Amino acid sequence: MNWLDSLYVTFSLSGVTTWVFLPPLVAFFISFFTSMGGISGAFLLLPFQVSVLHYTSPSVSGTNQVFNVVAIPSGVYRYLKEGRMVWPLTWAVIIGTLPGVFIGAWARIVYLPDPKNFKLFAGGVLLYIGARLAWDTLRGKSRQALARKGANSAAVGSFCVTETRFSLRCEEYKFAGETYTFSPGWVFIMTFIVGIVGGIYGIGGGAIVAPFFVAIFKMPVYTVAGAALMGTFITSVAGVIFYQLLDFYLGAETSVGPDWVLGILFGAGGFCGMYLGARCQKYVPSRVIKVILCASILFVAVKYIAGFFFQ
Repeated sequence: MNWLDSLYVTFSLSGVTTWVFLPPLVAFFISFFTSMGGISGAFLLLPFQVSVLHYTSPSVSGTNQVFNVVAIPSGVYRYLKEGRMVWPLTWAVIIGTLPGVFIGAWARIVYLPDPKNFKLFAGGVLLYIGARLAWDTLRGKSRQALARKGANSAAVGSFCVTETRFSLRCEEYKFAGETYTFSPGWVFIMTFIVGIVGGIYGIGGGAIVAPFFVAIFKMPVYTVAGAALMGTFITSVAGVIFYQLLDFYLGAETSVGPDWVLGILFGAGGFCGMYLGARCQKYVPSRVIKVILCASILFVAVKYIAGFFFQ
């Protein structure tokens, strides 16, 4: 029993007490599925930390972004290796979200330090994401066409992005025999707003960016996943640094610095889950991925919003 007791630990920076194997196990399971859609899983890990681990201080956002920094590189590597990284889209995401994440981190500390208010905000963000995914999934027709194109491209061995072109007015790339175009200006505006929300929530923004690209810009989920994860990684690095600097500046009055040990444990599980998820993604229909995400997101959203009004 002694060795089992040693696995039940308290993390000094956050005050969280739990089994040491629980964070990586939960992160692995979540990241395996969410990484298929270009989402790190941080948007579901944060409710787990708040509701299950009772980690409610503002520093939970920074800890969540430590998870992103550790976990995401494995998923990005798989998308790079398979030739499914759309670099024009990736750079547009990074340039847009990076400034916003600093504004979001500041807003989290100044305006949303209370756990109850933060849960309402988090529930609203998740409800919007879930609604967009549900609408996109229920439309059906475009998703079925995408699934057929993905299956055909895999059959002929061309499941990769080709012929990317960039200009300030229009960017385009080819995938599965189809050409996809988007406006860098609109992507920048959207990702800037997403960066603010992601900085507040501690998710880096990928959970909001990926559904937008699929539902609004009509891009295939097989090509947006890598760009969304890479953008989330860069903004999460910036977010972690910013939260840590704020912690040094504010001192002991407000705990906003991430719990590095807890974040790395989550990240270790996410690292393995994202690698396997990115590797398996092309074999899973996009409709199945979105159904899983919708169910998870809407459940947490309703729980948080109802909890704000009825507790």
